[in-house]
Amino acid sequence: MPALALTVALRGRGGAPRSRKRCVPRVRHRPRPETTPRVRRAHRHAPDWSPVSSPLPSPARVVLLCGPSGSGKSMVAARCGLPVLRLDDFYKEGDDPTLPLVAGSSDIDWDHPDSWDADAAVEAITRLCTTGSTTVPVYDLALSARTGERPLHLGRSPLFVAEGIFAAEIVERCRELGVLADALCLSRGPVTTFRRRFLRDLKEGRKSVPFLLRRGWRLMRAERSIVARQVALGAHPCGRDEALGRLAAAAAAGRQTRTRTTA
Repeated sequence: MPALALTVALRGRGGAPRSRKRCVPRVRHRPRPETTPRVRRAHRHAPDWSPVSSPLPSPARVVLLCGPSGSGKSMVAARCGLPVLRLDDFYKEGDDPTLPLVAGSSDIDWDHPDSWDADAAVEAITRLCTTGSTTVPVYDLALSARTGERPLHLGRSPLFVAEGIFAAEIVERCRELGVLADALCLSRGPVTTFRRRFLRDLKEGRKSVPFLLRRGWRLMRAERSIVARQVALGAHPCGRDEALGRLAAAAAAGRQTRTRTTA
């Protein structure tokens, strides 16, 4: 019988029907996109939250706030709500033989970068960025002398402000060290700055009235060139409101970066 012959043919020696092997095609698993070399390279070179610094691991970053004397740097620093490093505290003392003089005068040129200790300022900024705390000098402008030291702690802030007329002088050094978040140059116009500077210095008794008048007149005439030089050194020119907005944005981005890092 044909049906019986087919059944016998399909049975093995044990009498059970043979099972046919199923052919399963091999599936080649492709690597996940995020692990491919191209994506890894893209992640490695992705920009950090800092608009002007190269990304390097650091607990905190600094915003350098410069501008002519009397342009409102201290006011912006006080309003932003961030820790503040006063760069004026790194002036050289009045008996330092390396202090520059105003051309054709016996007055010390306190507006010349050589009247300021840039190395000590950069060292303090670097220590704040890496450890979150440092000891800074206390400088009395009326005495032209350091009168002590004080501790400065950042707490949990990922950002702090270093403000002073010479802040632009260290923009490139801070960028190379990987600690720079932003650099801003405030400008309010020569006449407004002259008036504000003179009234402030007179109220605080920083120097004698004749000295303040001579200095104020000289700085008013030179203000545009001062701003141009600081911008050329890497600072972004802006007014008070824009500066506060950039500081707030940088602080928010810094907090997000720290949250992702510690998560």
